[in-house]
Parts: sequence; structure tokens; C-alpha cells
Amino acid sequence: MTVPSHILASIAGNAALISFAVYMVFVFVLAGLANREQSGKSFLNEYFLGSRNLGMWAFAFTYAATSASGGSFMGFPSLIYTHGWVMALWIAGYIVVPLVAIGLIAKRLNQVARKSGSITVPEVLRKRLGSEVVGTVATMLLVFFQFFFLLAQFKAGAKIMTTLLGDVSVYQSAVILVGDLTNPIPWVGSAEPDYLLCLIVFAISVVAYTAWGGFRAVVWTDMMQGVIMGLGVIILLGLALNQVGGIGNATQELARQLPPRTGSATLMLKAEPTKVVTLVKGTWMELSEKKGRQQFVRLKDSAKFSVGQRMAENVPVILVRTSVENETEISSIRSQIDDELGVGVSILNVSGYQYGDDKSGVYISAPGPKSNSGLGFLPIMLAVSFFCFWPFAGAAQPSYMARQMAFKDIPTLRHSIIFVAVYFSMIYFPLIIIFTCGRVLLPGWEIDADRIMPEMATFLTTNAGVPWLAGLLVAAPFAAVMSSVDSFLLLVSGSVVRDVYQRRNPDASEAKMKKVTYWTTIGVGALAMVAMLNPPQFLQDLIVFGSGGLGASFLMPVVLALYWPRLTPQATVAGMLSGGGAMATFYLIGYVVNDKFSGYELWSLHPFIWSVAVSAVVMVGMGRCSQPPKKELIEKYFGKSGETS
Repeated sequence: MTVPSHILASIAGNAALISFAVYMVFVFVLAGLANREQSGKSFLNEYFLGSRNLGMWAFAFTYAATSASGGSFMGFPSLIYTHGWVMALWIAGYIVVPLVAIGLIAKRLNQVARKSGSITVPEVLRKRLGSEVVGTVATMLLVFFQFFFLLAQFKAGAKIMTTLLGDVSVYQSAVILVGDLTNPIPWVGSAEPDYLLCLIVFAISVVAYTAWGGFRAVVWTDMMQGVIMGLGVIILLGLALNQVGGIGNATQELARQLPPRTGSATLMLKAEPTKVVTLVKGTWMELSEKKGRQQFVRLKDSAKFSVGQRMAENVPVILVRTSVENETEISSIRSQIDDELGVGVSILNVSGYQYGDDKSGVYISAPGPKSNSGLGFLPIMLAVSFFCFWPFAGAAQPSYMARQMAFKDIPTLRHSIIFVAVYFSMIYFPLIIIFTCGRVLLPGWEIDADRIMPEMATFLTTNAGVPWLAGLLVAAPFAAVMSSVDSFLLLVSGSVVRDVYQRRNPDASEAKMKKVTYWTTIGVGALAMVAMLNPPQFLQDLIVFGSGGLGASFLMPVVLALYWPRLTPQATVAGMLSGGGAMATFYLIGYVVNDKFSGYELWSLHPFIWSVAVSAVVMVGMGRCSQPPKKELIEKYFGKSGETS
């Protein structure tokens, strides 16, 4: 007996809801236990660094889970889906992040942080250079660029939840209510009601347990989330390969695919409606065959017909063209078409990709399709850029540095490097396979590519007849997002509390510091939620900007502060401002030139490369020209010989 698809979807939705509820119960239990651990310990040292006592498993899992963020489980999948196999070149660079990041600075950073008693990265730089200005500038840059990273995670969490709860009746009723209440409110009313509701629930959940439990809660939940992520990816890989007919069949299907065309359409109802008719985002319509390819139109936004209105104009759509050999792709689309919809396309105005339009095989070969450049997605110099970008920008992320300041001894560090490298390989290579298969199994998700991960999880489990498993699989990207959000919240709030508030209020009591810390964490979370009401299309754009900005601001200053005794405060400030400023300038130029949020790629090199180069030249030049640092600072951190230990 065949179970109707809508019933399966409902089962999957309810199972996902139960899984989410159980998951959040565990999260808050761990937060409560972590809160109890704070008793009798130095509040700030425990709250932000777990008393610097992380063992191998705790350090390795929290480092890996923090690195595997919404970018990993939402951003990467969306780009793999939209660009195909070429993304393997990009992601390969990300896999070596832990080797470079931990190997380059972890040991020395931990030593300096312990010797100086520092809790945050700005504090490390401030005490190492003996300059309040260095600490202030570092705090400002950290908060600015890290906030973009945080924004991306909030969008990812909300997008996952919209898929997680989409078929739950209570949720659907709540969405209608939220839409009615918020529609008159400026800025808020422009957000999609389902996304808005999920954004609010996600923000409240993650902010609450992070503020309550602090760093130790983050570490403990990271360990749980790391296991969930690993299991989720392995199960997804098996289901995807089974349903696509193996990697060989998936590759053959991909080789026949053409990139979609985007634009607008005029829709016409067959008869005048007697009541309001709404065609939801994602609705498919079939067009006539053209040049041996079947054509399908999918709505990128909802279309509404009032009573007596037969025509809807300028509706955003994508045009998907499939060859007759693409049986899997065609059957997937036709299974979603409502033959009784009574609507057709009267006018279609679409344009193709600048690279890849009408070209078969672009999804399985470099440089990959691109809508706004004739060079394709990954020209050779940009590919080189990303092999440099991920390892070195990753090494300079303050969220990773905070973990490196918290491990307890050198053996912990050595064992963790190996574990994290293996873990990354087990996560990211399967993701490439899973979401290239997704192009075949779930065509047309260019309408909202950032949702492809949870949509894929729900689709695969429903087709396999195990819809109850959707909750676990969707929990994998959700866990990745939460493990990053909590870390970034602590990082930003820690910088504000430690490097701003406590510097101005050195005599503040521990009770006062607790209160300020909790409210700062809540405030940062609330601000991020408001900022993400109307997010950009690709969250990976935010992540690349945020991580690139942090890398350009902190890579050279931190490395030179740890290993170059001659570094001066003036050179450090100049290096941070020139690196971060160059990154922001390249993105400003990119926005003007490309009319969207993207970096300007001079000579096809990513802005991060130029920004780090500027920072390095400025710092070395000023360091050589300015007065030598204080002798006591050199002796404290490098010994009388001026060498690192």
C-alpha cells in the first residue's frame, strides 16, 4: 500500500518537531549543569574559557563543531548545488584549516594567554604590546566583522527550522498569525512570516542557553553536536547514493544538465477566480518542449490573484530545461506539478548565465557555471585564492583562538590536530557528493539554495519510507549552526564585557559582571535577529566577508605579536586597520561594480589575499621605523634572549 506524499510529509514534520524538542531539552540540561560548574570559580575565566582546562576530546570536538558552522552545512551545500563538482576545489582548502590554524599559533597563543592572564584575543594583543589603543582597535574590528559571521548563522538556523517544521499543522497556524500581526510593522512586516517565526524561536533558544551556561555549556553541547553532525552526514551520503543510482549515474545526469535561466513571467488563470487564489513560492508549471528539451517554470516568489483577476504580471521565476535522458530530474519535477492548477505562462522573460548557458557538462567541470561573469565560478587565480583563504583566514578567527587559549596541555593539542583533520575529511568530502546528487534529485532549488540541506534530508528520508529519520538528519545542520552561534555570541559578548566594560569599571563586583555579561549576550543576540529579518540570498557571502575581514585584521598582528619581539603598538594598530579597511574597501567597490554584496576580485584574486598583503607590508614597515617596544615586555613574553619557547 502506497502512503500519500502529504501524509508522509506530515509524519516527517512531526518527527522533526519531536527530535527538535528532545534535542533542545538536552541542550538546556547541559547548560544547567554548566551553570552549576561556575560555582566557586572565577566567573569570567570560567564563563568565557572554561577555566582553561579542556581535555583532548572536549577541545577537539568544540574546535571542530565551531568550525563546522552554518557555512559548512548551509552555505557550502548551496554552492555545491548551484555550481557542481568544481566546489571540491574550494572545499579542499577548508579541510586543512585545523592543520594550519592549530599548528601555526595554538601552542604559542596558549602560552602568552596564560602568562598574561588574558581571556580574549584583544586582551592578548593589548597586554602583549602594552597598549590600550591596540586593545580598543582590536575589540572594534572583532565585534564588527564577527557580527557578520553571527548574522549568517542566525539566517541558517531560521532556514533550517522552516524546513524542519514546514508540515506541522500547529506551526502553519502560527505562521499565519505571525504574518497578520507583523505585516503592518515597517522592516519586520517585509520578512516572510515562516522565516520570521523560526528566526525568533531560534534566537531565543540559542541566546538563552548560551547566556545561562557560558563557555562550558558551549563545549559540552559542541561535543554532542559534533557526534550528531558526523552521523547525519554518513546517513545522508548513503541515502543520496542509493536514491540517485550511484555516483556514476549522478555524474551522467549532471553532464546533461543546463544552468537555469532567471527572470519573470506573466501568469494567466484559465477562468476568473471567485475567491483569492495564491500560488506559493516553489510552484512548478510545465511548458512545451523546445529543441529537444522539456521546459519547466518554477516560482521564486508567491503570486496572488484577486477575485476576478486572471493575470499576474512580473512574477519572479526560474526556467529549468531538461533533456529527455534526464529521467530522474524530469520525474522529480513532474511529481510536484499540480495538473489541476488551472494556470499557464503567457509571457516569459528570462536570461541565462554568462558562463554555462546552453552548455552541457558545466556542473562536472571547472570553472563551473556563473550568472554574472563569463569566467565561470572558479577561475584559476580565484581557486588559488581560496586555497590560501580558508587555511589562513581560519587561523586568524578569534573564535578558534578562544579555543586555543583553553586547552590544558601540549599532548592535548597534538592529539587534537589529528582528530580534527580526520573529522573534517569525513564531513566535507561526503557533502560534495551528497549535494551534487541533490542537483539531480531536487532540481529547481535555485529559488532558495540556502535551504537545500534540510530539504534534501526531508526528501531522502521520505522517499526511503523512514520519514521519522528526518528529525535526526535535519538536526545535523541545526547542530552545526548552534555550535557556531553560541561560540560567536560568547566571543562578541566577551570582548564587550572584558575589553570595554571591565576596563572602564575595574572595581565592578562579580555579581555586577555576571549581570552585564548576561545582558550583553542577550543584547547581541537580539541585534543579530533584527538585522537578519531580510537577509541576502547566499549566507556564504556573509561568512566569507566576516571570516575574510577577521583574517585580514588579525592574521598578521597575532602571528607577529606571538613570534616577533620587535613588533610595536603603532605597527599593530596600523596592520589591523589597513587589513580590515582594505577588506571592507574591496567589498564596497564590489557592491558598486556588481550591484550586490560581493568582493571586488582584482586580477581574479580574492580581496583577502590583497588585504593580508597590505597588512603585512604596513606592519613590517612601521615596525622597522618606529621606536623599539619596552624591554620588560620583550623579556616577559620572549625571555632575555628574545626568543619564543
